[in-house]
Amino acid sequence: MSKNQQNAKPKRKEPSAWTQTILAAMTNYIDAGSIVAGGAGLTLWEKELNMGATQLGLLGAFSSNAISAAIGALIGGRICDKFGRKFVYTYDLLFYMLGMLLIIFAQNFYMLFIGYCVVGLAVGAGITASWTLIAEQAPSEKRARHCGAAQVAWALGPTIVLLLSVPLGKYGLLGNRIVFGHLFIVALITWLLRFGMPESENWKANKEKEKALIASGQLKRITWRDFFGKMINIRTLLFLTGVYAIWNLAAGTVGFYMQHVCENVFGQTNQTANMLLALYFGITVLATFFIFMGLGDKVNRRFLYFILALCGVAAWSLLTYAGYYKISSVPILIGFVVLFGINNGSCQQPFYQLWNSELYPTRYRAFAQGITFFTARLILGIWNIIFTRINGEGHFTRAAAIMVGFMVFSLLVGTLFAPDTTGKTLDEIEKERYGDHLD
Repeated sequence: MSKNQQNAKPKRKEPSAWTQTILAAMTNYIDAGSIVAGGAGLTLWEKELNMGATQLGLLGAFSSNAISAAIGALIGGRICDKFGRKFVYTYDLLFYMLGMLLIIFAQNFYMLFIGYCVVGLAVGAGITASWTLIAEQAPSEKRARHCGAAQVAWALGPTIVLLLSVPLGKYGLLGNRIVFGHLFIVALITWLLRFGMPESENWKANKEKEKALIASGQLKRITWRDFFGKMINIRTLLFLTGVYAIWNLAAGTVGFYMQHVCENVFGQTNQTANMLLALYFGITVLATFFIFMGLGDKVNRRFLYFILALCGVAAWSLLTYAGYYKISSVPILIGFVVLFGINNGSCQQPFYQLWNSELYPTRYRAFAQGITFFTARLILGIWNIIFTRINGEGHFTRAAAIMVGFMVFSLLVGTLFAPDTTGKTLDEIEKERYGDHLD
């Protein structure tokens, strides 16, 4: 053996596609976990800091549930396409952990509010990077299965948060601070593990091609005007908004306000409310794994979407009925969380993530995802303020009926305009929609 061979360092083995998927998907765990941890302790923080409806609305509107995440996605998506997926999904967790520390040790509303905003910014940026990376490294014939893993993580985070919240509930606000502390630890471990992840091969190849074309004068750097100047991008944005952003007005309300509604509208205890929401996210995990991941690459997606979207319509119709007749029945609430859990785990959210990655070209895939995610969370932030006002005036049934309308609208958009992308590579989909050239 030569001296050079003896001194040569062994080539580092890159993590498998599934390892990369799981590490990228952890952004969803800490995203949804932070939303639900906030919801689980909302009444506790409300009493401790003497918050009114306006402050509650601001927390919901600017937390990782809405506007701050929207802004983070817009910024992060742009950075992600310019500097790479790895740059964002590695370093955004530092900001997440900073926000978590502010929440954990919050002594007043302003400290809590700033912590929520910092966490939201980090989450928004991380989502665009993680969803993009998962889609780009997944085998074309298993893309729905890999994208579904992010949805499993998204539901698993709240499930763990709520299961922790039940025994820790007896410690009051301290228990909620401990729940947030667990999210800090998960983020720290994920941040350390992500250093071994490679950059997206799809992005690297496209970036080299793009640089060569820009240098030769055949291509310009992408701008907002370029993006919105293409009708296909506008149509895709409107489609994804109809599928996800409108549906998310109801799902986001559940994620942040469900415990508050269970306690103050349906007369349940905080622990019962946490158990109901834990069941909801547990059903979400099962639905994602067995329905979306199991069938998303095998059956007609349009038909699958329609059937599962109906579950969402039925769920909110049931809750509207219970609210109208003032039925404080745990079985009815269980019926709601089962139906909407199935819908949440296997319909609008995972399909949105899948289509968001498939329908835009590599050159500005993360940027486009940032725009669609920004749109969804911004609309949700506005709705959070409206919902807290309606609910605070004792008109929950009216808000629930409006959300039935959201469910129906999302069902129609997704069913009528679902794209045929099953089994196709991202390059094949891009050529079908945009042609062979980059512009």
